[in-house]
Amino acid sequence: MLESVSREKVGKTNARKLRNEGYLIANIYGGDLKENVFTAFNKNDFIRYVKAKDTFAFDVKVDDKTYNVTIQEYQKDPVSLDLKHVDLVATSSKKQFYMLPIRIKGIAVGVKNKGLLATHRKRLKIKAVITDLPNYLEIDVSDLDVGDNVLVKDINLKNTEIFLNSTVPLVGVIKAK
Repeated sequence: MLESVSREKVGKTNARKLRNEGYLIANIYGGDLKENVFTAFNKNDFIRYVKAKDTFAFDVKVDDKTYNVTIQEYQKDPVSLDLKHVDLVATSSKKQFYMLPIRIKGIAVGVKNKGLLATHRKRLKIKAVITDLPNYLEIDVSDLDVGDNVLVKDINLKNTEIFLNSTVPLVGVIKAK
């Protein structure tokens, strides 16, 4: 379980001070929470934990309370690419919005034919009950040739609503110049 400290003061000055001490600023909201929870994680512990986790939702402990959360959004510094802020959504037994990560599986035929694999989306916005979701959406690109795409309408997830136009490509193989 990932542990964090609660932030008593919210604002730019306090956030900057915590970042300088090696903390990652985070907000937990949504789900069955009545109020947002402002917290800070040790940045290295957070990154290590998220990379090693094998489930979509995970538990975090803030002071004495435990929350089951998913990563909704994160912000990186544009120059150094350091993680600056993360938004976590508390899970709920009702349908709610989640950002489901996409993983690519296989090597596309088009890549062997001098094409380039283009990943258009890294995450997919969906509305579902957390128990109906897989840990990630795996897309097999083995059959894609140059000019082929996997579109939103090609995705089949049961009991979910996808909030993108059905013609939006998720991954494809483009012709190399």
